[in-house]
Amino acid sequence: MAEVDVRLERVTKDFGETIAVDDLSLDIAVGEFFSMLGPSGCGKTTTLRIIGGFEEPTRGTIYLRGRDVTDQPPHRRDVNTVFQSYALFPHLNVFENVAFGLRRRKVPHDEIDARVRNALKLVDLEGFDKRKPGQMSGGQQQRVALARALVNEPQVLLLDEPLGALDLKLRKQMQLELKRIQQEVGITFIYVTHDQEEAMTMSDRLAVMRNGRIEQIGPPEEVYENPQTQFVAAFLGASNLIEGELKEQRNGTSSVRLQGGDVVQMPSDRAPFQTGVDVLVGVRPEKITIAPENGPEPAAGSNSVTGLLRMSTYIGVSHQYKVEGPGGHEMTVWVQNLGTDPAPTPGERVRLSWQREHTFAVLPQEGLSLEEEEE
Repeated sequence: MAEVDVRLERVTKDFGETIAVDDLSLDIAVGEFFSMLGPSGCGKTTTLRIIGGFEEPTRGTIYLRGRDVTDQPPHRRDVNTVFQSYALFPHLNVFENVAFGLRRRKVPHDEIDARVRNALKLVDLEGFDKRKPGQMSGGQQQRVALARALVNEPQVLLLDEPLGALDLKLRKQMQLELKRIQQEVGITFIYVTHDQEEAMTMSDRLAVMRNGRIEQIGPPEEVYENPQTQFVAAFLGASNLIEGELKEQRNGTSSVRLQGGDVVQMPSDRAPFQTGVDVLVGVRPEKITIAPENGPEPAAGSNSVTGLLRMSTYIGVSHQYKVEGPGGHEMTVWVQNLGTDPAPTPGERVRLSWQREHTFAVLPQEGLSLEEEEE
């Protein structure tokens, strides 16, 4: 079992009447790329600041490599933080910006020179050491901020939405760069973001947060394919969620009667509830096949519903369809643009089908609606 690098035990943070972090316990392993993901106000940044020592918890304990650091200030913790605002010194060149922390610690001159040049090489900024921050692009400045943190060889690197100020193409490039750097240096990265794709691209594990609590934690693929709550299903990616009632469970298969009368089936471990309860049946948009209603029957063992195609959108790599499905629920379908079959047009009756194994069920959550947009 991997050694624990960061441990939070029953951490709570109150701001007056507002509970930002609510009795949160969490273990992060040595060398892990761990992300905290969630909408604004979910507690992810406050949790990061508590780990870094910038906020004191109202209750609870923080351990770094088994040492209680709850009452230690930031400079006594072996962590560094990279913020969305690069916070570089505009009057210092790149070399001196990166060397700043080492000089304050009175590291010998030769060691500073070697460590700064290694850090700049790591972030692909060799030859930029004499430039001022104002002479560099946003992506290059972010690399300088990253080098400045890494040069101190911290035990843990905290990253608070560090790519938020970059344009989309550069963000995608930097996601891959961050993952490469983390694997190369082997330092524990704890990353905060509201961007689902960013978290899934880089993380070994991620925690989806809501209202100061962790809704689900695990490897990205596991959390995406097997969401445990309505919020996780809706926030991480996109899901079609349809109201229904769990009718029976037999031979490892569960059946749910949807609003409108259709019956769908799924593996029983994807509907771990008592027969008779109201559930939300989910399927991801990319798992669904769309065809004319009077076309060939779907493959044996598939789930199938019919509906009215309301909207068709061409988005280059795929087509996105909006279908009025069972009980009037709108269902979204994404179909890869292979250019082989003609696209259905709005106003047509269509059949939607998907494999039973791609179906899941979650319990309805108070305060969430099926139409609620991702935050």
